[in-house]
Amino acid sequence: MEELAGKVAVVTGAASGIGRALADQFVADGMKVVLADVEQGALDTAVAELEAAGAEVVGVRTDVSRFEAVEALRDATLEAFGAVHVVCNNAGVGTGGTSWELGLEEWDWVIGVDLYGVIHGVKAFMPLLVEQGEGHMVNTASMAGTISAAFMGPYNVAKHGVVTLSETMFSELQMLESPVGVSVLCPGWVKTQIHKSDRNKPEPLGSGLDHEAEAETPEAAELRQLMSDTIEGFIAGGIEPAEVARMVHDAIVAKTFYIFTHPEWVAVAKERMEHLVAGTDPVVGMLPD
Repeated sequence: MEELAGKVAVVTGAASGIGRALADQFVADGMKVVLADVEQGALDTAVAELEAAGAEVVGVRTDVSRFEAVEALRDATLEAFGAVHVVCNNAGVGTGGTSWELGLEEWDWVIGVDLYGVIHGVKAFMPLLVEQGEGHMVNTASMAGTISAAFMGPYNVAKHGVVTLSETMFSELQMLESPVGVSVLCPGWVKTQIHKSDRNKPEPLGSGLDHEAEAETPEAAELRQLMSDTIEGFIAGGIEPAEVARMVHDAIVAKTFYIFTHPEWVAVAKERMEHLVAGTDPVVGMLPD
């Protein structure tokens, strides 16, 4: 899509972080934007700020882990603007802990938002784009979708899923000779609130540990806290969300598939693949700074 002005964009997770930056970018591009987020207060604030600046926007509270909610988002978009051209399946949450000590509810929460949220967006919106023969979908994964860092099991599984789903869609669109584009966004460290995802965690999940298992060992707890503190520090030194949004804009216009915000991280993914192809043990996974 070379011309975005006058078109309609939908962004999930749009009340903060990368999602909010995407909404700002699309408004600057002259697009009409539907902002979706599960956090009502932050969503209302984002919509009010954009409307005050003269943007044509709509806010729809959406729990992307529920397909019926994403269907309702699609219907609200069509009701408000009559069409949709760009869809950013961006909503995401994170958690931490050893893979065997995290409760199944915690796995369901992260995969429900980070992977099924994208699946639901694909299912609800892609048929419209294909039918009209115009549009572009951006699925937010992560560099965690190309490597396997410790203490991030649910997040890694979900983001690897988003990468391979997006690659599958690319092949399918090519085989169907569809002009519709798809991109997978793989950010490194970005100044977002992903490390504060607990603010939107369903109440029954509590600490996230398996309630039927023994209490977390002191060693595991120490490592998990170290990982959490390290990630918070890396995020604080990350790039601005607006920079990511500009990359997404360029990828949509140029119809670029992979969007890597930190090219230097690609070397880490390459090392992982080299071990895989050689059949040697995996790299002990820690995230690069």
